[in-house]
Amino acid sequence: MANTKSAIKAARKTVRLTERNRGTKTRLKTLRKRLDAAITAKDTASTKAAASEYASAMDKATKSGVVHRNAASRAKAHVSKHLAAK
Repeated sequence: MANTKSAIKAARKTVRLTERNRGTKTRLKTLRKRLDAAITAKDTASTKAAASEYASAMDKATKSGVVHRNAASRAKAHVSKHLAAK
């Protein structure tokens, strides 16, 4: 258990931020699955829409510090590679 005032506050903050990060990561995983399903179905319109939504969510997660900048860049490059192949 935390002993100092600042450690107690940091523990409260960690719980709050962990919950926020978990929600963001879950959303990213859901969008990724939706994108993969669209790619497998070979539906060009839904693939483009899902890719755009996934890239946008990835940028927002990067901005808030949930995902590292390079990891987001790598994921978006992977998506754009699939779009270019169509």
